[in-house]
Amino acid sequence: MYTASGKSDKNFLLTEHAPLVKRLAYQLKARLPPSVEVDDLVQAGMIGLLDAINRYEDNHGAQFETYAIQRIRGAMLDELRNSDWLPRGVRQNMRKIENAMNALQQKLGRPPLETEVAKQLKLSLSDYQDMLGDSGGHQLVYYEDFHDADTREHFLDHYTSDQSGDPLQDLLNGDFRDAVIHAIDSLPEREKLLMGLYYEQELNLKEIGAVMGVSESRVSQLHSQAVARLRASLRDRAWTGLA
Repeated sequence: MYTASGKSDKNFLLTEHAPLVKRLAYQLKARLPPSVEVDDLVQAGMIGLLDAINRYEDNHGAQFETYAIQRIRGAMLDELRNSDWLPRGVRQNMRKIENAMNALQQKLGRPPLETEVAKQLKLSLSDYQDMLGDSGGHQLVYYEDFHDADTREHFLDHYTSDQSGDPLQDLLNGDFRDAVIHAIDSLPEREKLLMGLYYEQELNLKEIGAVMGVSESRVSQLHSQAVARLRASLRDRAWTGLA
């Protein structure tokens, strides 16, 4: 692993950790729509690995693999952001779902049922579920969430400060984390179970389907719905705090 001069052998590190890039790419691909090519993730991840190799020092204070994973994942996420992998129409549809959920939550005082959301959107249940299925890969936070053309303060702005210069880190370290925990606790039990299996146990959609007794596509629908509930809940929570 070291050259004659005692420095880390970059070629060795690149060859040794190439399988790690593929593993991380396939893990991320499992949470994204079919339009995302795993080869694109692998290519971006290899760039991240090269960056990690060039930046890493033996006295860095962490094992190389731990450091490399951060750089590889970061490179893959940068690639996804730059390629705008989730179509604008999908995000618009999810915003409609979030708004419908928020309105029904205020009216009913509880999380709305699928049939109620579909009715609010003037869709059949089947069409609503198809909309959820097409929205696989919908995320809790988008970078554009930090900037909104509306005059009203955006819900993420309420959870970030301008002191650190890193709004995403502010989210993770500040009130946003507590708000997310509260929002997850408010989910219907079935969706709460799904989120736990997905993010805590790190099961894939097929494995979750086996646990819950539903199809993989149904798990994808429920996941999209749970994320929409969380976004709607967080936005409402922030705006209530601003009132």
